[in-house]
Amino acid sequence: MERNEIYRRVDHTLLAQTATWEEIRGICDDALAYETASVCIPPSYVGRAKEYLGDRMAVCTVIGFPNGYNTTAVKVFETEDAVANGADEIDMVINIGWLKDREYDRLRDEIRQVKAACAGRILKVIIETCLLSEEEKVRMCGIVTEAGADFIKTSTGFSTAGATFDDIRLFAEHVGEGVRMKAAGGIKSFGDAEEFIRLGADRLGTSRIVKLAKAEKAGGQTAPDSDRY
Repeated sequence: MERNEIYRRVDHTLLAQTATWEEIRGICDDALAYETASVCIPPSYVGRAKEYLGDRMAVCTVIGFPNGYNTTAVKVFETEDAVANGADEIDMVINIGWLKDREYDRLRDEIRQVKAACAGRILKVIIETCLLSEEEKVRMCGIVTEAGADFIKTSTGFSTAGATFDDIRLFAEHVGEGVRMKAAGGIKSFGDAEEFIRLGADRLGTSRIVKLAKAEKAGGQTAPDSDRY
């Protein structure tokens, strides 16, 4: 697979609690240089990043992140605020407790409300697959589809594990027409990225791919292995 095809599917990500504007600006520059799908950054930097990038690069941010147990009203407000600040894409975390409680209608309604608050922007729904049973993952494929979200996404990168090939295979079997898939967390190589894409993932949430490309360009050095994404 051509490297450019991989880059075009990457949400170049920096969500560390310690992220500074200098670091955010750096991943914006990298995203432009490698022509990634977007930069995925904390909500507090959306306005500044959008001012810096303009229409040159999509800005993605996270809602209810990373635990998902905010109230629906808070998630809707976060989304409206992010959109007002210039966010082009929204990645929200579901209320995992509601899923465990089989509160399927509440989950569906929350996603619908956040989607409405997106005002036409792309919505990706993070279900945190490492905390779910296979039955719960399949159930969420249906709920995300019914709620009208654009993507189902595996992981925050802040829990016990990230994306797996098996999860993307499962999504591909159970999501409805028009729902795309995003693999995030723990994508450590171009080989991983290529396999996720081959299995049907349309987006990859990772910082590692661009870091690897930059390391190769710098002379074959190994990219740092410290980041969750």
